[in-house]
Amino acid sequence: MFIRFVVHEIDSSSRRRQGLFRAVQALEDSGGLTVEDAKHLSSICGWFDEHLREPERLAISSHHHGKAQAISWFKDTATNHVAKMRQLAEVLVRYGVPVEMIKTKRLGYILYEDEFQVAAFPFNDTPT
Repeated sequence: MFIRFVVHEIDSSSRRRQGLFRAVQALEDSGGLTVEDAKHLSSICGWFDEHLREPERLAISSHHHGKAQAISWFKDTATNHVAKMRQLAEVLVRYGVPVEMIKTKRLGYILYEDEFQVAAFPFNDTPT
């Protein structure tokens, strides 16, 4: 099983619902965070910087400037990562950003995979 956390905002690259990292970035850019929440988000994002690689490939095209259309999912065995995502979700919800956790077994065309995550271009019936 694979897990993804999303908000309602549509991502301009993937054309799918935005993941939490982009949503957190938008919240930080809005300037409406309390100092405490800004520090908390920075701490969580710092943890991800240390414990999660950025996918090497997000575009279906192998061309250098291919559009990044893959979406990332956590493996259900990545329990620490999922727990940290729940913490990000708690902050977003507190600021009025609804968060949904979706699960699937059918990701789509896999473009990147490591121990904790998979990035895939979704099939038509993949929940996104």
